[in-house]
Amino acid sequence: MSRLEELRRRHAAAEEGGGAERRERQHKEGKLSARERIELLLDEDSFEELDKLVTHRCRDFGMDEQVIPGDGFITGYGRIDGRLVYVFAQDFTVFGGSLSEANALKICKVMDLALKVGAPVIGLNDSGGARIQEGVLSLAGYADIFLRNTLASGVVPQISAIMGPCAGGAVYSPAITDFVFMVERSSYMFVTGPDVIKTVTHEDVSKERLGGSTTHNTISGVGHFMTADDAECLRMIRGLLSYLPQNNREDPPRRPCSDPIDRMDPSLDTLVPEESNQPYDIKDIITRVVDGGEFFEVHEHFAKNLVVGFARLDGRSVGVVANQPAHLAGCLDIDSSVKGARFVRFCDAFNIPIVTFEDVPGFLPGTGQEFGGIIRHGAKLLYAYAEATVPKITVITRKAYGGAYCVMGSKHIRTDVNFAYPSAEIAVMGAEGAVNIVYKRELQAAAAQEAVRAQKTAEFRERFANPFVAAERGYIDDVIEPRETRPRVIRALRMLENKVDTMPRKKHGNIPL
Repeated sequence: MSRLEELRRRHAAAEEGGGAERRERQHKEGKLSARERIELLLDEDSFEELDKLVTHRCRDFGMDEQVIPGDGFITGYGRIDGRLVYVFAQDFTVFGGSLSEANALKICKVMDLALKVGAPVIGLNDSGGARIQEGVLSLAGYADIFLRNTLASGVVPQISAIMGPCAGGAVYSPAITDFVFMVERSSYMFVTGPDVIKTVTHEDVSKERLGGSTTHNTISGVGHFMTADDAECLRMIRGLLSYLPQNNREDPPRRPCSDPIDRMDPSLDTLVPEESNQPYDIKDIITRVVDGGEFFEVHEHFAKNLVVGFARLDGRSVGVVANQPAHLAGCLDIDSSVKGARFVRFCDAFNIPIVTFEDVPGFLPGTGQEFGGIIRHGAKLLYAYAEATVPKITVITRKAYGGAYCVMGSKHIRTDVNFAYPSAEIAVMGAEGAVNIVYKRELQAAAAQEAVRAQKTAEFRERFANPFVAAERGYIDDVIEPRETRPRVIRALRMLENKVDTMPRKKHGNIPL
């Protein structure tokens, strides 16, 4: 056999992976093969594979007779919308996609290149975990990857798609990355599987309940996106990247904007209910303000009292953070504080301006929250906002009470431009609660207690539950008509385009983890 024929044979063996029968098994489970996934993710004919002929080095347990070029991982680079990305995909048909010393080095190689060049890294995970036959060599491979995840954090965007099982040490690499996509009914993440849990704690739990996409997107918050199948997952990754810069030295991509910059929307004038205890959907405001009504929500199913995601204004990417009055009245709790802090820090790391829509009655009360550490977790969101040096704009639509007012992008923590609607209520607490404290003795002495309470509440609301006291102090830059939200925010963003802000010199801060 000539060298050329040998080369072609090895390439064919690498492309065949675990064989047609195992690929067909993947298809029957509703999963694409590793190469099909890469083909669907990247621009047509843009993938350049690296280390295609790498093989494992294990000679124990009969492994020397089971050698497949590529060793179950496909790594390389390609383009998404013409922009460079690095990608690796685990092939479950080869040793269950398990991690070996050899294929860990393949991942490390593309991650090192991504850091040098400044381009996103996308991992398509479908693996049974560490390759048991290799013992500590496999574990060392995981640790090598974890280190690179950490070094790349805040330097290049890192995206993980969980498209099959992901267990044990394998879950920590996706957890360090910026965004985690999961596929319904086929992806799982857990540190310890159901069988071990049953043995140790006697809990009987299914894989889906323990670590399925619904669990991690609604309860744990480990997953950011939940998709119906592999194809939707890969399409959404492409959509997410359209909002992100290549690295922390670049600005996000800008698209031509056909939505008029000075567009007014009269429907915004009546969207916020006059009664402060009436709910409304904050997404209705967001979609009316942003370009084309397009809002790419992140963590949609987790901590629904806070909405976060990406949009465009004037063709530029922005990160949107908004309290959701339609869920828990928009209160901040442990989960929403952590969700918001993580998102704000991502935007700050990658030069994405932050636009905040605020309607928050405070932090959620209760022993569950206090015992769970709401003080510490709420401080994470405060820390993230205060630390951020990107352009920051806040629009107070209604309530801005107490410490939550301070946290949600207030002027006092370096937010650049703060607007408020006429319906805004900026105070230490709501009028009813304030009256019960301030006029406690007067109410106790009054014959017609309820009448006095109603009178005092109306007086308090008229005097304090409005945006004008804050505007008089300069804490609000302007009280605007809701219909003019879009043009006013866009003008502010244009003004802030060349903003430079700094932090005191230090190695890093100590966020209250």
